[in-house]
Amino acid sequence: MRKNFGAKPILFPQPVFIIATYGEDGTPNAMNAAWGGLSEENQIMMCISAGHKTTENILKKGAFTVSMATVDTVIACDYVGMASGNDTPDKFARAGFHATPSTFVDAPLIDELPMALECKLLDYNPENCRLFGEIVNVSCDEKYLDADGRIDVDKLKPITFDPAKETYVALGEKVADAFSVGAKIG
Repeated sequence: MRKNFGAKPILFPQPVFIIATYGEDGTPNAMNAAWGGLSEENQIMMCISAGHKTTENILKKGAFTVSMATVDTVIACDYVGMASGNDTPDKFARAGFHATPSTFVDAPLIDELPMALECKLLDYNPENCRLFGEIVNVSCDEKYLDADGRIDVDKLKPITFDPAKETYVALGEKVADAFSVGAKIG
């Protein structure tokens, strides 16, 4: 027997994105967002409302970075989702974050978050809150790479958002090799 929950935004896993921007005065800002994902090979889509300071900054600068919240940074990442840049202009610094300018877009990389997508704004629709960005670069601190130079999710320790329980969950262990294990059916 299944239990019906109605139309709700429940899907697993939901990445915990930390979107970073610069304000017009160069002040870095960050927000926590869970509704989003890849929409094309080099595009990301997120749902963020027009009232966010981050949205205002993206529309003015045409750029943003998207980092993944991690087990080690959960407190700071949750904080930037609770505090508004409209009311707390120094929330980036209060979170303990430090910014390094991206080489590719006019947006900050968050030093404490090891992986980032560096993006240019493609489109924003304030009616449905959908933001599309072109991924122009992916960067990752080298200490989070494996021996072959690929991003190592076990070292990165990204977290996901559980919308049913409103909790953060660490990604689990490897289950199988993708595009391989299914060949057993063959």
